[in-house]
Amino acid sequence: MKLVGLTGGIASGKSTVSRMLQEHNIPIIDADKIAREIVQPGRKANKLIRKHFGPEVFLDNGEIDRPKLGQVIFADPAKRKILNQCTHPYVRLEMLKQAFFHWVKGASVVVLDVPLLLESGMDKLVGTTVVVYCSEVLQLQRLMSRDGLAEDAASQRIRAQMPLGEKVSRADIVLDNSTSVVQLETQVKNLVQRIKPSPLVWLFEYIAPPAVLIGSIVAAKVYLPRLLLSLGNWIAERKEVLG
Repeated sequence: MKLVGLTGGIASGKSTVSRMLQEHNIPIIDADKIAREIVQPGRKANKLIRKHFGPEVFLDNGEIDRPKLGQVIFADPAKRKILNQCTHPYVRLEMLKQAFFHWVKGASVVVLDVPLLLESGMDKLVGTTVVVYCSEVLQLQRLMSRDGLAEDAASQRIRAQMPLGEKVSRADIVLDNSTSVVQLETQVKNLVQRIKPSPLVWLFEYIAPPAVLIGSIVAAKVYLPRLLLSLGNWIAERKEVLG
């Protein structure tokens, strides 16, 4: 199974691309959705956030007050790092579980939709990195319009992420979302053709992992006893020589 990482800057259009990929029946593992789930009341990440940030970033029902927490972390890189340490391990674990589930179902390709794919180092887990790009001016305009933010607040959130230009330089495939939805759809169709493996490659990738595991188990059962016997004989011989 092929793992593809999808990322981009805030308000660059990554979520739109993700929806388009789903329309092409490409399984999506959404890191943002998982991140919202793992911080629900009673979860370990929720408790860690309360420990490090205090009750003032929580609502009365135990859920996180996202606007308040956002104001804290976007203004302070050190606190943003602490938040990531509270959540990222649980997000990664759940993403790996879902990827394994899709592999068991026989999926040929799965897309990991991760805003901080490059920042978190998760790009090392995927075979192809796709970055959704738009100009900085357009990104700022979209963010202000989407979230109702003032220019200063929107700029602060953009600066909190790796610059889009740097992400583009590290991408295997770049989707330019600076024009129309129609052109973006065309790019997504081409992307699907590029990332979908051939049936033969899919079969090899699906069978190879269990085949290697089974082969290792069989080899261990056959050769390990012989190896241990040979080792025991060698030790016995060395004792006789030394004695």
